[in-house]
Amino acid sequence: MDLGNIWFALIAILFIGFFFLEGFDFGVGILLPFLGKKDEERRAIINSIGPFWDGNEVWLITAGGAIFAAFPNWYATMFSGFYLALLLVLVALILRGVAFEFRSKNESKTWRENWDRIIFASSTLLAVLWGVALANLIKGVPIDKTLNYVGGFFDLISVYTLVAGVTTLLVFIFHGAVFLSLKTTGDIEKKALKVAETEGIYAIAASLILIILTFVQTDLFKSSFAIAASILGLCFLVLSLYLVNTKKVKFAMITNGFAIALGVGALFLGLFPRVMVSNISPEFSLTIQNASSSLKTLSLITKVALVFVPIVLGYQAWSYWVFRKRITVKDLEY
Repeated sequence: MDLGNIWFALIAILFIGFFFLEGFDFGVGILLPFLGKKDEERRAIINSIGPFWDGNEVWLITAGGAIFAAFPNWYATMFSGFYLALLLVLVALILRGVAFEFRSKNESKTWRENWDRIIFASSTLLAVLWGVALANLIKGVPIDKTLNYVGGFFDLISVYTLVAGVTTLLVFIFHGAVFLSLKTTGDIEKKALKVAETEGIYAIAASLILIILTFVQTDLFKSSFAIAASILGLCFLVLSLYLVNTKKVKFAMITNGFAIALGVGALFLGLFPRVMVSNISPEFSLTIQNASSSLKTLSLITKVALVFVPIVLGYQAWSYWVFRKRITVKDLEY
């Protein structure tokens, strides 16, 4: 396997990690106004992801940096073509981070409720936008023979991409509800479990519809590996709901993680060896070969990654271990 393929696989792993970890972050943010009726309940919900949300975003930053270094043509085409969509993502991420930090700086009820609304709105927008973005990678966007994006913002919007956005939204809500049922106690835990039991059904239905539309509107399933990953991912999602209904939430969190990993993995398996699909002509699609950096650059960044990636992974694993206990009222900080 050459270095270009290795970096493609690494970027896929980084996105899998991001969607698994940040997925429950988004879900918790979306559920905040529904599960937290009192301020102390909302504070507990936010504290459940307090030690993790900023570290989870490192996976996205690392993935973006990896694309920039290993596949500059992919980076240039995607960030110019998806400019407005990615700008919305950036603004939502900034507002969400500011809301987490500023919410407790003032005891005013209005102050805290306004930041809670921002957390909910930004989390919802991000959950939808990421589904739309990933769907466009495989569905195809207008890329010409010079490898430039020649469309506009509304070329990214279609029934298929919107269904993908709704699917990621519902899966993340389910993921967040399962996470909260693991990390909280009392009424919040009970309400989160009840939401998970309902939202799991919606997430499964949406995922099944997305798989059918993917078969009809894309060539993703030309790859037998993508077919297997998609079906297996749906099975894990069903298993996760079953485990929620039997109150085995620890295992439900794990199986839901596998479902997300297999869903994102299926996209990259079906995309390979392309990195972006052109809907003008298959010949204009960006591939690992025509989008990658020079061999010397790939060799250099591989050496850097071998040193720093294990350090980052080790630190994040340690932080999850340290903050593994459930959140209770006595843990609240104002």
